[in-house]
Amino acid sequence: MNKKVITFGEIMLRLSTPDYARIVQSTHFDATYGGGEANVAVSLAQLGINAGHVTRFPDNELGKAATNLLRKYGVDTQHIIYGGDRIGIYFLETGASVRPSKVVYDRSYSAFASLEPDMIDWDEVFADAGWFHWTGITPAISAGAAVCCKKAIEVANQKGLTVSADINYRKNLWQYGKTASDVMPELIEGCDIIVSGKGDAKDILGIRPQESGGNELASVFIQIMERFPKIKKIVNTTRGSVSATHNTLSGMLWDGQQMLETQTYDINPIIDRIGGGDAFMAGFIYGQLAYQDDQKALDFGVAASVLKHTIQEDANLATVEEVEALLNGDTSGRLVR
Repeated sequence: MNKKVITFGEIMLRLSTPDYARIVQSTHFDATYGGGEANVAVSLAQLGINAGHVTRFPDNELGKAATNLLRKYGVDTQHIIYGGDRIGIYFLETGASVRPSKVVYDRSYSAFASLEPDMIDWDEVFADAGWFHWTGITPAISAGAAVCCKKAIEVANQKGLTVSADINYRKNLWQYGKTASDVMPELIEGCDIIVSGKGDAKDILGIRPQESGGNELASVFIQIMERFPKIKKIVNTTRGSVSATHNTLSGMLWDGQQMLETQTYDINPIIDRIGGGDAFMAGFIYGQLAYQDDQKALDFGVAASVLKHTIQEDANLATVEEVEALLNGDTSGRLVR
């Protein structure tokens, strides 16, 4: 529990419409900062884990404000570097009922996209670390970010860190001449734990189910482990969408021998679903470190994600006690005082 968890990825300025307004009708936006990997670091810090985030910001007030937000929530920011021209932005239109949420990105030529591999000393970053987490978003942003991520994984492997990745595929981000299938397999080779579903496996690795019915996902996971023998655990969440503000959520884990599953939660109403997957991963990492039990870690991760859906902005600010209360069946939402 004492060794630091390091996350690596871009943080963007988040501009969201207030009160479920549409972007085309909004005259002002609520501003905060967020990014998939940083969300994991913030969530872990709230759970009492020593967490640090590595990124690159422009050396201006927006970069400083984003850094201050991480510090506010207890994330180690000592290895953040500064330079480049601008911070990436994303605009969020929050959906309701049958109208889905929408995200519009404005992140081209960001400070993070112009990263070069020699800008970060990974030996120094990992000096007191025990875990490294990245996502498929980072190598999709630019060739420099991809090479930097590869270098980080290599150093983490050399130092014996646990390496995890949410290999999420974002088709629209791969714009620099390489595809996910060109870049991602070499990075996945260095992972111990990944988050993947059938869609990610097909789009990134060309892996499809070999069996039908309930064994489809297991057949995909078996193929992934055969291709990448370093991987020991594959986790995944399943979301059911009743409406934009009413979802169900459950989780699964394949350890090479068996499929573990969680209960299915009913989430209604959803306050903010952005960062739900990051909350799951943070909860799962916490569970691995705290319980050293796959089922407990999986259960904790899904419960943490469920709570995130009730919290505004990108990161999960739930505590261990709140997650454990939900795990113990407390879904009343009764006033605590």
